[in-house]
Amino acid sequence: MITHKKFSNGFVYIEIENSSAKAKIALQGAHLFEYKRVCEEDILWLSEISDFEKDKAIRGGVPICWPWFGFNEDKNLPQHGFARTSMWEFVSSDEVSKGETTLLFRLVHSKQTLKIWNYKFELELKITIAKELKMELKTTNMDERDFKISQALHTYFNVSHISEVAIKGLNKKPYLDALTWQKETQSGDIYFDSEVDRVYQEVDTSIVLVDKNREINIKNTNSSSAVTWNPWIEKTSRMSAMKEGAYEHFVCIESANAFDDSREIEPKKSHTLIAQIF
Repeated sequence: MITHKKFSNGFVYIEIENSSAKAKIALQGAHLFEYKRVCEEDILWLSEISDFEKDKAIRGGVPICWPWFGFNEDKNLPQHGFARTSMWEFVSSDEVSKGETTLLFRLVHSKQTLKIWNYKFELELKITIAKELKMELKTTNMDERDFKISQALHTYFNVSHISEVAIKGLNKKPYLDALTWQKETQSGDIYFDSEVDRVYQEVDTSIVLVDKNREINIKNTNSSSAVTWNPWIEKTSRMSAMKEGAYEHFVCIESANAFDDSREIEPKKSHTLIAQIF
């Protein structure tokens, strides 16, 4: 079942429910902000005080960082690009079975986007809601020039407590520590007892989030980079739409094409970043 809904302020979203899972996706940002399998806890974390307002990014779920990840060289431009606060078109839906629903969203260049990023493009997000969550972000170059993108599906995972968490699958992978801007190499699994902000490269296997009572697997395709992030205490206190102590209940593992893994796309060519969560 697919239902079109609005919050009291008019903010539009789509609710999906089938025999496997339920989900909610905002048209602004094509932002998946809830995904929950039947009889299980939420996979995604969402801030209790997140903004659902025009032109404001939602805190939690899966923001889309595009056409750049992080800060642009021009500091006047928005962090993580403009896709996450743009209004997308809901193109279609398909109930493949009672337990699998696919939805397609589209964003294309406009006068507004061309002022920010002077390239013509088509961006499509296909989301499959089933026992497995699958997100396919397809960039097509509609311009006459090559362009380069970096991007991320900035997934906030709901966890019992950050002290109970380990991330497996990145041992011996090189990473850039965004807190020190030093290049390092991962040794063993990742645990959290302070702020972590790292961009891993040469990622060629699935990543496993181990929580107190469950494991979540993340498989990325057409990507060799991944980001791990938790803001910890001090940064959480400075961030918008974050309650005190919010950092204790989420960790971000982002499927990405970031930094060394940025992608050059030729005219009329496409690149699709795929993330599967199961």
